[in-house]
Amino acid sequence: MIKNTVILGSGGWGTAVALAAHRCGIDVTVWSAFQDEIDRIVSTRENPLLEGIKLPEDMKFTSDINCVKDIDMCIIAVPSFAVDDVAGKLAGLISPCSIIVSISKGFDKNSCERLSEVIERHLPDNPIVVLSGPSHAEEVARAIPTALVSASNNEAAAVAVRECMSTDKLRIYSSQDIVGVELGGSIKNIIALAAGMCDGMGFGDNTKAALLTRGLREIARLGVAMGARKDTFAGLSGMGDLIVTCTSMHSRNRRCGILIGEGTPVSQALAQIGTVEGYHASALVNRLAQKYGVSMPICESCYKVCYENGDPNAEMIKLMARPNTHEDEGASWWSVYGEEE
Repeated sequence: MIKNTVILGSGGWGTAVALAAHRCGIDVTVWSAFQDEIDRIVSTRENPLLEGIKLPEDMKFTSDINCVKDIDMCIIAVPSFAVDDVAGKLAGLISPCSIIVSISKGFDKNSCERLSEVIERHLPDNPIVVLSGPSHAEEVARAIPTALVSASNNEAAAVAVRECMSTDKLRIYSSQDIVGVELGGSIKNIIALAAGMCDGMGFGDNTKAALLTRGLREIARLGVAMGARKDTFAGLSGMGDLIVTCTSMHSRNRRCGILIGEGTPVSQALAQIGTVEGYHASALVNRLAQKYGVSMPICESCYKVCYENGDPNAEMIKLMARPNTHEDEGASWWSVYGEEE
């Protein structure tokens, strides 16, 4: 039974999940490496990234990493580039019985590892769970009905997270496909960045529908090559997360893409929006696509815009001018998204 948890990361998403855990009766502590962030939150009982939401008086905040000792569950909610460092801090401190839950999305910037692999490298004896799905922090914090997936190679750990975090406002499904759940949540950020570019260039609903559909095919194609189950990408952590991230103004990836599509230089758009996981992921997924020999033209075009000064409109023209082919590209729909072959 999970009675207490520490959330590592005091950003909007970490705080929202902390609130969700608190509603379940779990004793919650939120950690940040930055004492000024902790002081501001404690003094106002509010996270500026979740404006108007008061934080419970019994929710604790600290910058002391020793708070992870003797806890049942540790939730890692820092940006992808910080996961390696934070997971390293846990080694030697946290009990091997503690469940480690990753709610960060992306890849390791150096190794291209999935973030759960990074965590496992530092904490090989702990059960590791990925919690993902269509979930804007602003809505989870306000207890707007949301559904997520708890995935792990350790089924008991996935179920434990599912059971301890589920409420009438947060429905959690469990899965053993940690690879697929994690990849869906990471790669969709690239497609959301591209969707924002389409919006910024003034394209319509038809364009976005095509982008999402073909983008999901690219995500599934790489996922299967990396060992994921095909049907996972038709679920919450695939199609569900893709839809919400590509269509909402809550999405930093989409907002950044809009700026780029309107003509704002990439560096300025990033500076204006803040952390944009799709930008970082596009470089790493480009490497993974080459490694696994997988065709990902939308992700490749996004990479060219982000890192090679590519023009968004020119990249769209190139995508539309690709050689005509059968939609299934040699495989049936069900062999990619549905039941097992």
